[in-house]
Amino acid sequence: MSFSFRKRTALALSLLLIVSGCSATERLNKAAATKGQAAAGIALPPLPDDLRRQEAHAPVAEGEPVIAILARERQALNRANAR
Repeated sequence: MSFSFRKRTALALSLLLIVSGCSATERLNKAAATKGQAAAGIALPPLPDDLRRQEAHAPVAEGEPVIAILARERQALNRANAR
């Protein structure tokens, strides 16, 4: 087998993978659109403004122990999840 044959084979297989991946994405998008159209009759209440509020990350100070930073980050995550 020549080196160019291997290159062509690898290229062909790569293109097949790309094409098959795109068709799967199209099928998923079509299924999601169909599901959305079926549920379109359901009116959901508006989301509260607090839901969209972003929680700031814990500040990092030079020389501070990593465990303290992680503890503050966990507290921020708990506050965000509590909302």
